[in-house]
Amino acid sequence: MTNAATFYVTHGGAVRGAVTMPGDKSVSHRSVLFGGIAEGITEVDNFLESEDCLATLGAMRAMGVRIARPSAGRVVVEGVGLHGLRAPTHALDMGNAGTAMRLSMGLLAGQAFDATLVGDPSLTRRPMERAATPLRQMGAVIATSAGRPPVTIRGGQALQGIEYTLEVASAQVKSAILIAGLYATGTTIVHEPAVTRDHTERMLRAFGVPVASAGGRIALSGGQPLKSTQLTVPGDISSSAFFIVAGLLAADGPFLIRNVGINPTRTGILDILALMGADIRILNRRLAGDEPVADLEVHRSALRGIDVPEHLVPLAIDEFPILFVAAALAKGTTRVTGAEELRVKESDRIAVMAEGLLQLGADATATPDGMIIHGGTLHGGQVTSHGDHRIAMAFAIAALRSSGDIAIGDVANVATSFPGFADLARGAGLSVQETR
Repeated sequence: MTNAATFYVTHGGAVRGAVTMPGDKSVSHRSVLFGGIAEGITEVDNFLESEDCLATLGAMRAMGVRIARPSAGRVVVEGVGLHGLRAPTHALDMGNAGTAMRLSMGLLAGQAFDATLVGDPSLTRRPMERAATPLRQMGAVIATSAGRPPVTIRGGQALQGIEYTLEVASAQVKSAILIAGLYATGTTIVHEPAVTRDHTERMLRAFGVPVASAGGRIALSGGQPLKSTQLTVPGDISSSAFFIVAGLLAADGPFLIRNVGINPTRTGILDILALMGADIRILNRRLAGDEPVADLEVHRSALRGIDVPEHLVPLAIDEFPILFVAAALAKGTTRVTGAEELRVKESDRIAVMAEGLLQLGADATATPDGMIIHGGTLHGGQVTSHGDHRIAMAFAIAALRSSGDIAIGDVANVATSFPGFADLARGAGLSVQETR
């Protein structure tokens, strides 16, 4: 979706003080989805009120789940039980949210009614057969449009548990299978080729459903009820990544980022930056439900180029736009391989980031599964995010170390994952103006 919204970011400056992260998007999606099919009332604090998460909330409401929002970031879900959802009267609009669509495919595969999932033009370009294929093996009847949305799911199918090996490490596909497994006869088993984020497994356990996971094998038995619970959503490490890199590039003294989820399946960003020479200190470790949380103290650091270990790529897949910026401003060469998944995100993030970096004077070469970046300096200029929220925010952070101002076009979709980004960035010290 193209729009007239633009960020204008003045070059230079510093970040200082402390920022507090909004709730994690992945956990927020799952909180209302699982709360909706649980028995009893689930209370959620620090829910991310982004457009993506509100799409999941709206879909659950459309299927008969009563959800109240008594205050900012607080959601109360009156669960209807595993089999209590009702047929929606219209297509369920997932907006820009690939997570919402793929998880909903797993949920709807086991329902008694038909449903159709639609999305915005960006989501309509994203592949859905990775989730549809294993769900069909379970007995679901699913139709896509040339492999992409809209997605139609026929209700009333008897699902059977399967044992399935993911072709590509994907937490969304894994989650769709596990959610469908709740409605299947027997045991559903998923094998991962590499570790992916495990929010679904953790949250199912929080709702009282035993999930076995070891050595890349995840299993659950069908037919188990979910019991309501109380949840506090940790801060989103994907959103934190922009401020982590901002601190590494331009912190004036210790820069504190509060309330960051440090689930070990999500901390690839910290591991990669550590290899690049980052000084990031993890403080005040604690738990928010079953999710580990901490505060991060970031110090300005001289970053160096590295060959990013492929095993860390799935653990940082959403953070690569800002990692590419860090690499462009590091000393030496950074090579990323094994990241072909970036080509089927909200945009082709390999192509779009390479295009923008080149426009800002970086030495960056896109490859089929990653990028080669020879670090150096960036000048100012105009780039477009192609409607991709993470690319828009990454180039905003780049202005801290560019020699000229940066204008970033097509940024309205920042609200899909990080409403209030510009305000928080200004509070930390960036000079960001948004015009429409």
